[in-house]
Amino acid sequence: MTSADIDAGLLAPGWAGSPAAAETSDTAFLRALLDAEVALTRAQAALGLAPEEAATAVSEAADTAGFDVASLAERARDGGNPVIPLVAELTRAAGTEHGPYVHRGATSQDIMDTAMMLVAARTLDLVLGDLGRTERALAHLAARHRDTPMPGRTLTQHAVPTTFGLKAAGWRSLVLDARDRVTAVRGSLPAQLGGAAGTLAAFSAYGAEDATALPGTYARELGLAEPPLPWHTLRTPVADLAGCLAFTAGALGKAAVDVLTLSRTEIGEVAEGSGGGSSAMPHKANPVRATLIASGARRAPQLAATLHGSLVAEDERPAGAWHAEWETLRDLLRLVGGAARHAAELTEGLRVRPEVMEEHLRLTHGLIVSERLSAELAPVLGRARAKELITDAAERTYAEGRSLAQILSDEEELAGVDLGELTDPARYTGSAGALTDRALERR
Repeated sequence: MTSADIDAGLLAPGWAGSPAAAETSDTAFLRALLDAEVALTRAQAALGLAPEEAATAVSEAADTAGFDVASLAERARDGGNPVIPLVAELTRAAGTEHGPYVHRGATSQDIMDTAMMLVAARTLDLVLGDLGRTERALAHLAARHRDTPMPGRTLTQHAVPTTFGLKAAGWRSLVLDARDRVTAVRGSLPAQLGGAAGTLAAFSAYGAEDATALPGTYARELGLAEPPLPWHTLRTPVADLAGCLAFTAGALGKAAVDVLTLSRTEIGEVAEGSGGGSSAMPHKANPVRATLIASGARRAPQLAATLHGSLVAEDERPAGAWHAEWETLRDLLRLVGGAARHAAELTEGLRVRPEVMEEHLRLTHGLIVSERLSAELAPVLGRARAKELITDAAERTYAEGRSLAQILSDEEELAGVDLGELTDPARYTGSAGALTDRALERR
């Protein structure tokens, strides 16, 4: 097996080839592990616990090209994690004089957790960029279609009219909620440094007058947050990541499933800008981006559940709970990173068909505004009579194939009532426009 054979994403079109894929690859994790080791030596040098020459030597030795990912993966089985064989190789590469300063005072979990936070931070930066693209595209759609009427659907059926602008504004609101959560978590991702059992004891043994100063220096070297305590079994950072990533997947998934529904052949109110093809049916233009987003949104909650389950971590360092996080968190980062990229492309290219929406508003021959008629006719006829009249008219509409306005026009007691205006779906969108405007005020 070669490095190229690992993790290519053959079965994962949701994230394969995305920037998030590159930031979560085995090579990217190797880079993060090496960055964590280099920062540890540099932090100790900054506090006088290691010579500057050692920091330079370790930095120069930490070149990913000098390490075989496949070999590290195989040898990780012996100690249960890849840090152990990596440290052995990095120590040799740093040389006899400076090698002893590699990994000094740390435990494998310090390096692995820190690397996970680095990978997460780098991936979340990409996610935030794509969420920004998605938000801007949706803002444009919402403004452009502020007053574009369409059928509102509840429990799969036509309910009352709404506007596509309000729908797009709702999608955007979820994207902004996701952005805020990702931004908060991104800024709080901490380095990990506690030593064998979270007491920093080894650093004191190596001469640190105040070992508690080291985690902060270490975090600054990495551009991560300073941890208030070693968090080997205090897994708040991972749980927070799980929560914000699962929410983001769901937020993007909501827009995706709406697009899937609205782009059905028999509905056709929207279409992806460039749909995917079929291996058997040349006529098809499948909504592939929406499909892949929806796929990720369905997997994300279970991955997040595994990460939340790892909060139950025994002792000062756990057996199994920590190990269960690595692949799970990477899968979740990949799914969300891929979904965010697909969402940006989907919303930027989405085609909206107002003429089809207008046609669908007429499918129920005016019954889509029966709520309005009930409210408007009650003062004229009395509530009971208005309900009786509209119920009877609804049955006749289906039976006779005439519009609601035509049937009601037969009623003498409605003479003088503008039934054409009252049964026009485009004139019963309520405060959809104002709500869209309000939503677009959020930045």
